[in-house]
Amino acid sequence: MSKYDALKEEACAANRMLPALNLVLFTFGNVSAADAQAGVFAIKPSGIPYDKLTPKKMVIVDFDGKIVEGKLRSSSDTNTHAVLYKHWPGISGICHTHSLYATAWAQSGKDIPIFGTTHADHLTVDIPCALPLSESDIQSNYETATGFQIIRCLEERKLNYREVEMILVGHHAPFTWGKSATDAVYHSSVLENIAHMALLTIQLNPGASRLPEALIKKHFERKHGPNRYYGQ
Repeated sequence: MSKYDALKEEACAANRMLPALNLVLFTFGNVSAADAQAGVFAIKPSGIPYDKLTPKKMVIVDFDGKIVEGKLRSSSDTNTHAVLYKHWPGISGICHTHSLYATAWAQSGKDIPIFGTTHADHLTVDIPCALPLSESDIQSNYETATGFQIIRCLEERKLNYREVEMILVGHHAPFTWGKSATDAVYHSSVLENIAHMALLTIQLNPGASRLPEALIKKHFERKHGPNRYYGQ
């Protein structure tokens, strides 16, 4: 028994959702679940197939990226997760994938425009694409630098990480986060769907216009506003 058993179970279950939602190929992705009070998170071990994952195989890491518990090497993206947890109070789950359409947008270096109401149900802004890392960042501590690049992008655009819970990293792939590991996976799936629809939109109509502000506000607020009425 470990005091982190519940955290490991949460992380394991969230990671196993990735192939079920068609968000990963082979082992190309990871999810973590954090306990802010304890200052640790559970994350997928590196290179382990999703169908071979068990709670016991999850690795416990602190917010400085140091392994606290676990026999396996943690995900290669561990330090990116650690940076985000350390600097963003209130998030308890992070998901990173190389899902097809979101990654294509990241590789293009383009924000995903807010074309439709599915996008507006979750965000009132285009999904940002952070600039690719500099050569010096790549050569120093790549994964740590990726975390700071994500933070820097939102700060420069004056976006709140509690409201914008998804981002693309230029030349790389998407990251999403939320109040739990399951929440982060949900945002990853939504992002992939929006990315797919946006690409189809541009292919069908290269001159497609951005969603009108009135419709953006209506769809976002009926789900998230003070007088929201979507759901039970």
